[in-house]
Parts: sequence; structure tokens; C-alpha cells
Amino acid sequence: MEKRKLGSTNIEVSRLCFGSLTMSPLQTNQSHKEGGDLLLYGFENGINFVDTAELYETYGHIGYALRHLDRSKIIIATKSYAYSKETAENSLKKALKEMNTDYVDLFLLHEQESEHTIRGHYEAIEYFLKMKEKGYIRGIGLSTHTIAAVKGALKYKEIEIIHPIVNINGLGIQDGTIEDMLSALSDAHKLGKGIYGMKPLGGGNLLKNFQQCFDFVLDLPMLDSIATGMQSKEEVDVNVAIFEGREINKPSLEKIGAKKRKLLISEWCQGCGICTEHCGQNALKMVNGKAVVDHSKCVLCGYCSKYCPHFCIKVI
Repeated sequence: MEKRKLGSTNIEVSRLCFGSLTMSPLQTNQSHKEGGDLLLYGFENGINFVDTAELYETYGHIGYALRHLDRSKIIIATKSYAYSKETAENSLKKALKEMNTDYVDLFLLHEQESEHTIRGHYEAIEYFLKMKEKGYIRGIGLSTHTIAAVKGALKYKEIEIIHPIVNINGLGIQDGTIEDMLSALSDAHKLGKGIYGMKPLGGGNLLKNFQQCFDFVLDLPMLDSIATGMQSKEEVDVNVAIFEGREINKPSLEKIGAKKRKLLISEWCQGCGICTEHCGQNALKMVNGKAVVDHSKCVLCGYCSKYCPHFCIKVI
């Protein structure tokens, strides 16, 4: 599989990044062995890059896989909501201990919103910079659902890596269109920032047009890699084939298509109720301040997801 350097860093990653959220307790809740074996299968098929976060609780899955691998050949990116020296130190220690590794390749500030939140988390950045000097971290960055945070990152040379939402419909981008996001990312790319996108399938809401979605992100020159969640070996097979420009294995594709999927409302739902107003099937309602799905009515159209300002709605 093709590999690229992340911006001006010396970190080389596969164009397909294994997103580990889908195996986490937040989604399919795979055991450490199940998730670890799936990661190993991905690595055996040319992937060398895995994305995680403290929130996902997948350090154990990655640690399991690392026991069977040459650590130096795997690139790990993680994220946390650290905002101070103390919280940053705790996040780094947790990551190193639970993955049983001596270093983390990329440590990102999770879900930054603008230059103001970056400034508010700068004490954590300062700690990560010191840890980078000591070899515990190789690169520092941020993840975001906003264009404002991408633009904010342009003002900080310390932020080497950006992990933004990028998909053909702009699903999940909170403050503009996909065209606006790509314009900001183009500026970041010119400054040498490494960029790996997330949500190319819009959290599963664009699965029906998966080939078109992947063609879109793979044609973007500013994206060094694209993080994609995978829950089975068949999904790994199909995604690797797409990223390598090979013919898709039909049995694998048929098995994926036969999987029974459902709409998931993530636990961080803010209870704004906007999604319920736009569900044409009346499959969403508010219960105790949270959106709840009536699966007997839901047709998995995914239309509701574009109205969620916090990207809580996914098809799994």
C-alpha cells in the first residue's frame, strides 16, 4: 500500500489509517483479542497506521496487537481532552501503560473548536513539546470538526498534524461546507502540516455510495492518510482493495452488505432535538433530554445525521 510522509515530518504512514473507534465500547465493543486480531489482519495487509483516543478505550486492543509486531513499523495516533500539564501527563502515562509502548507517535488535542480552544489548551501543548524532546512523542497535533480550528492551527507552528472531518457531503463539519474545509486544509498543507482525514463515509451515513466517497478523499492531494473504521476482516479486505486500486472481492462485499446495521446515537448527544425535527420517518424522539431511535421505524437513510451539530449520529 502507498505510504506518504505526514506533512513535513519524518513519519511515514499508509494512506489507509485504521480507525479504532468502531471496535470500542462506544460502538461494537469487541474484546481486546477480537479487536487486536483485526488490527493485526489490517497490518498484515499493508496498513501501518492506527488512530485511537483516550475516549475510545481501545488502548488494550492496540496493546494486544503490538505484542505480535515490530513496534517501530507501526504508527499510533491518539487524542485526549488534556488542557493542563497535569491532565496531559496523566493522558500520556495512561496511553503508554495501557498500550505497553515506550512512545506514542502522534498525540493530538481532541476535538478542538478554534484558535481560542487551542490557546486554552496550550499548557498541555507545552507539556507534549517537552515529552517530544525526550522521545515519548514524535508529533503533536489536533483533531477537529470545525474549519475554525484548522485555521487556528495555522497560527501555531507547534501543531504539526491536523485530523479533520473530510467527506464528500461535508457531514459533521460544524461551521461551513466541505469546500470551506478543503480551502483551509489546502493552506495547512502549504505550511507543511500533516493531514489525515476522518469520517470519509460520514460515520456510516454515506455507506450506500462508499466507492464515490473513497474516490473523493483519495483524489485530495492535501490528505496524507484517511482514517476509516473497520469492524471485520471483510471490511479490511474491501477498503485495502479500494486504497490499492484493486478489484474488490465480491464475497467480502456481499458479506458486508448482508450485515444488519443500525442507527446509533452516541452518548455525547446534547439533546438539542434538531434531528427529531428532520426525521421523515418519525423514528427519532427525545427521552430524558437525549435523542432515542425507534429501530422499527428507522430506514437508515442517514438524513438526520447532517443536522446533528455534534456528529452524534452514526450507522454501525
